[in-house]
This record gives sequence, structure tokens and C-alpha cells, in this order.
Amino acid sequence: MRAVEIVPGPSGRGGELRMCERPVPVCKKGEILIDVAASGVNRPDVLQRKGHYPPPPGASDLPGLEVSGRIAQADEVELAHLGLRVGDRVCALLSGGGYAEKVAVPVGQCLPVPETLSDVEAAALPETNFTVYQNLFYIARLQPSESLLIHGGSSGIGVTAIQLARAKGSTVFVTAGSDEKCAACVELGAAHAINYKTKDFVTEVNRLTDNRGVDVILDMVAGPYLARELQCIADDARIAIIATQGGNESNVSTGLILRKRATITGSTLRARSVPYKTHLADRLRAEIWPLYASRTVRPAIFKVFPAAEAAAAHALMESSEHIGKIVLKW
Repeated sequence: MRAVEIVPGPSGRGGELRMCERPVPVCKKGEILIDVAASGVNRPDVLQRKGHYPPPPGASDLPGLEVSGRIAQADEVELAHLGLRVGDRVCALLSGGGYAEKVAVPVGQCLPVPETLSDVEAAALPETNFTVYQNLFYIARLQPSESLLIHGGSSGIGVTAIQLARAKGSTVFVTAGSDEKCAACVELGAAHAINYKTKDFVTEVNRLTDNRGVDVILDMVAGPYLARELQCIADDARIAIIATQGGNESNVSTGLILRKRATITGSTLRARSVPYKTHLADRLRAEIWPLYASRTVRPAIFKVFPAAEAAAAHALMESSEHIGKIVLKW
């Protein structure tokens, strides 16, 4: 099969992407083989290429954490439990290996593709929806009556979080890096979008909430942002950290955490167990997938590249000029 692999740089860390030939994966017990139609591109793929995010033990060395396609091979009994059959369209969350024409993945990490979605749209679903659902609804317990602040509102995670939170009845605030991105976030359902390059998000959030603050923050920046977030949260707020694009170190006021009764959480997903991911998939199928089937929410695709142009897709991701998801098509 064709695949896109990472060629290590001179120091052994980081490198470039190139098309290659790899053996077709062999399905283990409990796995299915998917003929891949499209592969989602995510920031962790870029980090892996640069040598900063190695795959967990036992995972493929190929990048790629999500795909869509058709079931090529599987245990029919295991598929029957999910109402699936060989030949059905599915999308799947992976621990690696998604930049390839075929992938083997635990059946519990697969979800049926709603008829209303194309293969490209379906490939943009797993990574962001598993991540957003885990952090907003499973960990932070976001409620319909509550408010949410999303940093990086125009990212793949951001556009998904805006739509899901809004569909569940929450009031959404976002930060983004340009007026164009802010406008796109509002169009997707954000009540207010703050251009962090021209306005201070702490001042704006407090102004917009009459100094109450927000109930939940989805934070992919961390670093110095964490101390500032404590200044614009409501009592009993929850801050869910999912990435550290702003750095790993934060200098926060523990007294403010106490007074606000704040909860700060961090999470990763890639190395979590198959049963844990299967549980999340079950919840997505029951609570979120009907929203996609009805087009109440929709994947926001920014650009589609042929798989052979994966390097260009990574360059776009690193530029941060995109609004929504980047996808490779096979």
C-alpha cells in the first residue's frame, strides 16, 4: 500500500514527509481493516514529524490520527454489535498510521459515517470530536446553561467545540488571531469572538459577562494564559488544558484557585486504553452523531490536499492561516 512516512532529519529528530510503500497492516483480534478514502491532518502530526510527539508503544510510526473509508476486513460478529458490515463506510480514531491507504484499528474506535457526510467530511470528525467531547462534556461537565471560552476558536478543535457547545445550549466565547477568523467563529455559533492580537481577552470576557466570568475554558495555549484565565472565570469554573502551545510553565495564584473553587484539568487521548476510547465512541454515537446526521453541526473543511502533498498540508497547518480542518484525500 502507499503511505506517507516521516524521514528523520540529520540529528535523528524531526524531518520531512515522503510517499512510500508499506506492507498492508495485519488485523489483530478485535480490529478491522479499513480501505482509507481520506485522512485528517492534526497539529499532533506536525509535532510527531518534528520529533516532539512520538507514537505510544505498539502504534504505527506513520503519522495520522483519524481516517474515513470502508470496512475491508473484520470479524462479522464483532461488527454486528455495532450494527456494521464489511463494506460499510466508517471513520476511526487511531493511535497512528492514518497517512496510508489501509489501516487496522480496534473496532470500538470506529463510528459509522452519516449518509449526509462525504468521506472528506467524515475524516475530519474523529480526533476533534473525541477530544472535545472528552474535555467539555466528560471531564469539565459543561451544562446547557453555562458559558464557555475557547482559545483557538478557528482551529479544528475550536470549530468543533463551538458547534457542539452551541448545539447543547451553552453560550460560547472564543479567541482567534484575526478579524476574519473571529467572523468565521461567530458564523459557526460563537456569541462573541475576541481578536487576541488587538484586545485583551480577560478584559473582554469580564466586560461581556458583567464581571461574572465564564464557567468553562477549553485551553490549548496554557503557559502564561493560565494565570490570566483565573482572572476571568466564574466561581466553581473548570479549565480544561488540552495543549501547551504557549509553553509548559505557568505562574498561577493558588489563592485565586481557592477563592474561585476552580478545577484545572489536563488530558491526553492518544495513549489511552481501547476500552476508554470505545466508551467515548459509544457516547459520541448516542449524543453527537445525530447532530451530524441532521446537519445541525457540520465539519468545517478549510482545504483538501492529495495525499502525495502531505508536506504542503503540514506547511499550511504550521502557518495557522487555516480556519477549520485540513484533510488528505487518497
